[in-house]
Amino acid sequence: MIFYLKLIGESFLFAFQAIIVNKVRTFLSLLGITIGIFSVISVLTIFDSMEIAIRKSIDQLGDNVLFVQKWPWEGGNDYPWWKYMKRPEADMEDLREIQRRSTASESSAFMFEVRRTIKYQNSSIKDASILCVSHDFEKVLPIDLQEGRYFTPAESASGKNVAIVGAEIANKLFSGLPAIGKEIKIFGNKLEIIGVVKKEGDDLFGNSSDNQAIIPVNFARNHVDLLEVGTTILVRAKPNVSNDELKDELSGIMRSVRKLKPKAEDDFAINESSIITREFDAFFGVIAIVGWIVGGFSLLVGGFGIANIMFVSVKERTSQIGIQMSLGAKKYFILYQFLFEAVFLSLFGGIIGLLIVYLLVLLSQNFPFTLHLTFINILIGISVSVTIGLIAGIIPSYLASRLDPVEAMRSTF
Repeated sequence: MIFYLKLIGESFLFAFQAIIVNKVRTFLSLLGITIGIFSVISVLTIFDSMEIAIRKSIDQLGDNVLFVQKWPWEGGNDYPWWKYMKRPEADMEDLREIQRRSTASESSAFMFEVRRTIKYQNSSIKDASILCVSHDFEKVLPIDLQEGRYFTPAESASGKNVAIVGAEIANKLFSGLPAIGKEIKIFGNKLEIIGVVKKEGDDLFGNSSDNQAIIPVNFARNHVDLLEVGTTILVRAKPNVSNDELKDELSGIMRSVRKLKPKAEDDFAINESSIITREFDAFFGVIAIVGWIVGGFSLLVGGFGIANIMFVSVKERTSQIGIQMSLGAKKYFILYQFLFEAVFLSLFGGIIGLLIVYLLVLLSQNFPFTLHLTFINILIGISVSVTIGLIAGIIPSYLASRLDPVEAMRSTF
């Protein structure tokens, strides 16, 4: 064990000496490894971080929440939009039947979104998101309130003119002053603000509750034609009930409500967040392959650079190799010595590449999403560097171990 530690230490010193003595040559040779590791790990880091941000956004939809809608989320080149376009939108009657018949669901709600202007005295916010919801919406997708309260059952049922606004809307309209109790205008009607949603910032898709107002659907129905908007019924499964079980039950209920014949196709879609996740998994898989291909060329060039350094190193130290062998050094000692040196040189280049990625991570505060340099990606970078060093150093190390001691000692460089 002590022998191998000593061997590794000497190899490290030789590699470090090669870097110090021949700075320009070593830098140019290691540049390929550095660029290769940077290319591969930066691509993996960026897309891992995007995946984390996307999954975080998707998780807000709830992994046990199903969405009964007109349009299915699953796309593709053969997406028959002309057939789906003829389907009816989900309506309040569908919701009532689901609430009455479903035994697998914990809660369900109706919602639709429109874009309207919100006014307060001389201030206004154009094209704001107005989320119109039934009473149990908060049970399906919990709302984190900064202040105030949610709608009461009576307010939801009667369609009272009350609203919950996002933090950004409250800030723009009231300039930091208390929003609770203020009256805003939507659809030309006054609504009293009873709650403010906690500030959360934009997600990767640019969506945020900060610029959204939530109002009772029974109020909005007096001002919006439901046939002209996309409606959704959200259904949360009970604990220990799988999405597939709930989906089968909802399918049966909806077919019964729509009075579909046994052989007739569904005229509704039941979507879930995992559909989005699968689409993005396929996308990120393709991007990762592209990243490896682009980085692979740099790594190949870097491997030749390491091999070049090692051939030169063997040539420079031929007489030294001969002396070591004459003093009893075994062939495997010489082989390991140069092989470890190649690994350390490659590792130096890989570490520089990882440091550049780390600097990119530190600067990611200005990005649309925060970068995360994961331990797995660091491990991949180090592993690839070591592997390139082993592959690039095996031939020069083998040739060094096969030198004749006498001829080697006579050699001059």
